[in-house]
Amino acid sequence: MFPGDTILSFFLIAQIFIGVMANLFLFMIYIYAFLIQPQLKKPIDSIFMHLTVVNIVTIMFQSIPDIMSSFGVKRFLDNAGCQTVFYIYRVARGLSICTTSLLSVFQAITISPSYSKWARLKYKLSTWIFPSFLFFWIINMLIYIHIIETVRAKWNFTVVGHGFVHAYCQTRQLGVHQAWSFINVIVTRDVLFVALMIMSSLYMVGLLYRHRRRAHHIHSSSLSRQMSPENRATHTIICLVFCFVLFYFCNNFVTLYAFYRPEKDSRLVGITGILSSCYPTFCPFFLMKNNKNIPKWTSSLSMMRMPFSPSAFLG
Repeated sequence: MFPGDTILSFFLIAQIFIGVMANLFLFMIYIYAFLIQPQLKKPIDSIFMHLTVVNIVTIMFQSIPDIMSSFGVKRFLDNAGCQTVFYIYRVARGLSICTTSLLSVFQAITISPSYSKWARLKYKLSTWIFPSFLFFWIINMLIYIHIIETVRAKWNFTVVGHGFVHAYCQTRQLGVHQAWSFINVIVTRDVLFVALMIMSSLYMVGLLYRHRRRAHHIHSSSLSRQMSPENRATHTIICLVFCFVLFYFCNNFVTLYAFYRPEKDSRLVGITGILSSCYPTFCPFFLMKNNKNIPKWTSSLSMMRMPFSPSAFLG
C-alpha cells in the first residue's frame, strides 16, 4: 500500500466511524424524545430523523467500497453488488439533497412573520412532512433505476476513456440520447432543490438581519443578547445549507474532472468519496449544537446508573 493510499484509508475509516456514530447517537436522541418524552417533540424533528438515517446510509454505502479498495482488496463487488451499492448510495444522496431542501423551506416558513404571505402555510407544514418523504423516495428510486441497467463490475483494471469508473465498478457505454436524458433529469432535480435551499436560506438571513436591527433598539442589553430557540434553529439550518452547498459543488467539480479524464485515477475516486461523505459526517454536529434533548437524555441515563453504582450496594 502506497503512503497516499494509507492516508486515504485513514480518512475514510475516521469518516465512517465518526459520521455513523454521530448520526446514530443523534437518531437515538430523537427516538428517546418521541417515545419517552413526547411533549418535547416538534414537527421538524421528524425531518432531522430522516436526515440522520439518510446520512448513515450515504456514509456506509459510499465509504465501505472505497475502504476495501484502499486496502487492496480485489473483486470485492460483482455485478449485483455494484448495482446494489451504487443504487442505494445514489438514492440516499438524492434524498439528502431533497431532505436538506425541505428542512430549509420548513424553517423559513416557520419563522416567517405573521404579515407574510407564507404565514398561512404554517399550520399545514406538519401535514406535508411525510407526504414529502414519500414523494422524495419515489422520485429518487425511479431516477436511479438507470444505474441498475448501466453499472457493471469492473474486471479490466486498466480502463481508459470517458465514463464513471470505480475501483470495482464502471458504467457501460450508452447512447448519446440516453446519457443526456439521464443527465438532464439529475441536473433538473439538483438545480431545483439547491435553488430552494439557497433562496430559503437567503430569506432567513434577511429575516434574522431585520430582527437584529430591531433588537439594537432595545435598551436592555440582556434582552438584546438573548436569542430565541427559533433563531438558534435558523442559524443551525443556514450553516447546514452552507455546508451542503460547499461540499456539493466541490464534489461535483472533482467528479466531472474524473469523469472526463482519459486516464482514470483511483485516488480521485477516493477523494470524491471523502467529499461526498463530508456533509453527512458534519451534519449531526451542527444539529447537536442546539439540541436541548441531549442534556436531558444524558441526565436521565446518569439517574438510571445511580441505583446500580457500587455506593448504592454498600449502603
